[in-house]
Amino acid sequence: MVTLRKQYVVARPVYSEDSFADSNEKICRKHKTVLDHFKEYLTSEENSLLSCDLSSCDAKRAKNAVLSRLPIIGWMRIYRVREWLLGDVVSGISTGLVAIMQGLAFSLLASLPPSYGLYTAFFPVLTYFFLGTSRHISVGSFPVLSLMVGAVVTRLVPEDGPPANITEFVGLTQDQQRVLVASSVTFLMGIFQLAMGILQVGFIVVYLSDTLVSGFTTAAAVHILVSQLKFVLGLNVPGISGPFSVIYTLEEIFVQITSTNICDLVMSIVIIVVVFIVKELNDRYKAKLPVPIPIEVIVTVIACGVSYGFKFEKIYNVDVVGKMISGYESPIPPSVEVFQESAMEAFPIAIVGFAVAFSVAKVYAIKHDYTIDGNQELVAFGISNIFGASFRSFAASTALSRTAVQESSGGKTQVAGLISAMMAMIVTVALSFLLEPLPRSVLGALVIVNLKGMLTQFREIPYLWRRDKPECVVWVGTCLGVILLGLDLGLAVGLGVELFTVIFRIQFPRCSVLANIPGTDLYRDRKDYVQMVEPTGVKIFRIPSPIFFANTEFFRNKLVEAVGFNPLRVLRKRNKALRKIKQMLQKKDLDFAEGGLTDLFYSTTDDSNVKLELDLPIDVKDLPFRINWNADFPFKASVPRVDLHSLILDFSAVSFLDISALKGLKTAFKEFIRVDVDVYIVSCDAYILQKLHSCMFFDDEILTSMFFPTLHDAMLHVLERHKNDRIGDWQSKAAQL
Repeated sequence: MVTLRKQYVVARPVYSEDSFADSNEKICRKHKTVLDHFKEYLTSEENSLLSCDLSSCDAKRAKNAVLSRLPIIGWMRIYRVREWLLGDVVSGISTGLVAIMQGLAFSLLASLPPSYGLYTAFFPVLTYFFLGTSRHISVGSFPVLSLMVGAVVTRLVPEDGPPANITEFVGLTQDQQRVLVASSVTFLMGIFQLAMGILQVGFIVVYLSDTLVSGFTTAAAVHILVSQLKFVLGLNVPGISGPFSVIYTLEEIFVQITSTNICDLVMSIVIIVVVFIVKELNDRYKAKLPVPIPIEVIVTVIACGVSYGFKFEKIYNVDVVGKMISGYESPIPPSVEVFQESAMEAFPIAIVGFAVAFSVAKVYAIKHDYTIDGNQELVAFGISNIFGASFRSFAASTALSRTAVQESSGGKTQVAGLISAMMAMIVTVALSFLLEPLPRSVLGALVIVNLKGMLTQFREIPYLWRRDKPECVVWVGTCLGVILLGLDLGLAVGLGVELFTVIFRIQFPRCSVLANIPGTDLYRDRKDYVQMVEPTGVKIFRIPSPIFFANTEFFRNKLVEAVGFNPLRVLRKRNKALRKIKQMLQKKDLDFAEGGLTDLFYSTTDDSNVKLELDLPIDVKDLPFRINWNADFPFKASVPRVDLHSLILDFSAVSFLDISALKGLKTAFKEFIRVDVDVYIVSCDAYILQKLHSCMFFDDEILTSMFFPTLHDAMLHVLERHKNDRIGDWQSKAAQL
């Protein structure tokens, strides 16, 4: 692509930060503390109540409060009945059929009777309809959340062995105990989400990167796949939770592999193949199909009919859904003891549920050009899960496949979600008995075939490895951690790996040495371009990240590597040579009149302050000359040669400094200054410069005159100052710049 090359000419003085401050008056601003903001908020609230007309003020405040907490009012006011209603109805029916099948299937992941999957497809949708800000997501069961809830259920109510010692379990059957655990965990999950929404901490989702979520969901898909093998194979494998549960479950499956129910296996394979093919056709021809083919519903109806007609349960010993609950049961209170036992699992469930729902909602909000509120989404899902848990449903979020059906089939608003909930209600109240002969292996097969999207995320590994290796480490570390240690501990491992990569990027950034592009005021990495100008005696070093206690030493080492010498070592060698010179002067062994010594000394003297420390310059005020350290000494002395007279540090990418970094930089700057290298800092952020002043960074050696607003200002200053030096042809360099 050809771009227009226009020229601009700016004529201004060369500024340092000091001269720029003298020429431009700065506004003195007082920065408010957190306490100041809080006091101002309270004062403004009080004044608004006192100063405004009560009727208009209260009405306005009430209207804003209602609109913010009930987003349905906002989109219902613009609802286009003629244009949107038909699409919402069609979408709601299509989504409802999928939600019913997924609810039944995902209830197996939660280790619950299938009836409660229909509850999850109904109750949470009702409250989200009024409180949610997304118009397209389909609220209901999500396989990863179902599995996380199921891990708690099987831990507290194992299939083999006594349940946990919880008072509320007394007098309940195993299924009732499991329902109580699942609903209590969901209730606590909702409390966590609601509290985060009220506290306005929706930003917490930013700590779960797309890479981490991808690795987590892929590993969760592996857990789901393994957990459904027992249904597909028709084996009696107990639910196992905790670290290495995948390995232990596979071990149990392979031990019983000879007992596989052939009828279950064949039926599952046929359903997986058929559903997979039809889903691929739906994706390929989605532009031509008015609605996706509801293949899950079709195979479920066929499987129910075949199972009932051929008596699979009696003849082939196929495990079927069995007795379905008709209608809805009365609400139940959660168990406080389950809260205590599951608090550590409920919080990551709340985070994952919100992160998945928010990421999916964000995709469709961008596509259809409307905004979603993360904090209100937390409130919506929190109340939805609390409300649903009171009626025995389990954790609700959204599923990408179900949401894609709702959006692609013409859904415009949550009216489609409400209709899908009505579909689930109709099945629960009137048609649930028709699902009783449905083989559980069919549900397991439907779960497995819906894992395609998550399992294909393994293809991201080579892409990430080629493009961003730290991100690849996050993906692989999260995935392995979740597979081996379980969903909750694995998520913690993933967060730890992600934090480690962030620290690694900041602690070991790519520093560079810059040079000038001839004829411009642009400076780039000297390794990137062919024709670059790097004036003799000047080194420009770019620091591309914040500087703090963990990477201060790294920057010092990189700086030493860039300039080619260690200033502290040079200083010590010079001090040693000075002591030798003083001794020779005292013994009168050094003859200044002899030829060859004029290169060693300059004719002028340099008065310096008296320094006593080992790593400070020795007192040279009694010497009758100034030493040229790059000349040859008339005695044995190994003083490193320093051809550098100016070091420019580019701070344009440094966003903050901590106290440890200030101390380390001050020491490093002084080391260079004491070996006669001028140090300049350019493009320093105003707030960092202010912090340097407040932390007493400046003294007799570190001066404010070292700071320049731009890199080119500093370079012109250096060229002007050293234009008559014996080192380098500065006139030609200045002409090029």
